[in-house]
Amino acid sequence: MRARLALHACGVAYEHREVVLKNKPAQLLQASPKGTVPVLCLPSEPDGPSARVIEQSLDIMLWALSQHDPCGWLPETDAALSTALGLIAHNDGPFKEQLDRYKYPNRSGLVSGTPDRDQASLWLQQLNQLLQIQNYLTGPRFGLSDAAIAPFVRQYAHTDPGWFEAQAWQALRQWLAAFEASDDFAAIMKKHPPWSDPAPLSGLAPN
Repeated sequence: MRARLALHACGVAYEHREVVLKNKPAQLLQASPKGTVPVLCLPSEPDGPSARVIEQSLDIMLWALSQHDPCGWLPETDAALSTALGLIAHNDGPFKEQLDRYKYPNRSGLVSGTPDRDQASLWLQQLNQLLQIQNYLTGPRFGLSDAAIAPFVRQYAHTDPGWFEAQAWQALRQWLAAFEASDDFAAIMKKHPPWSDPAPLSGLAPN
């Protein structure tokens, strides 16, 4: 989701190929043997660098915004970028691990995901505190950290919506609701038919 958000925001032309992971196209595996998505395949350019494959969603975001950043999602200073990347690192590390165990406790051999839900909630409380003093995670406008983190907070919220709504996280809930109501969110959530075309790879194979 966050890779699609950045590609949409930067306005670069790309071909979207929807992949069903239970039936992975051979060309996806040729481009990225790890067999997960998203994958961004960049074509080679005349007298330029050879074809390149970007396999991580955050790396796709940073590549896309480095091409064009009309909304100003990239932080303007090194200090602000460090802050944003620090938030994303916690999201992609401890929070993502706790989120996965909360959503799918059986996959980790757990009876319940509640302990991980509660551990993850401590970080969401910190995000809520940030959002009580500013509109977005790193300042007055939506940016890189918001786009990178919101899809995961959305997963957490939708795992048990009633429990999430009962928490004293008004600022966080408003931030998430604004994200889900945004034009950017609507644009990247459009359904695509599964891809099976054997044409040469280019573009994004997203979740």
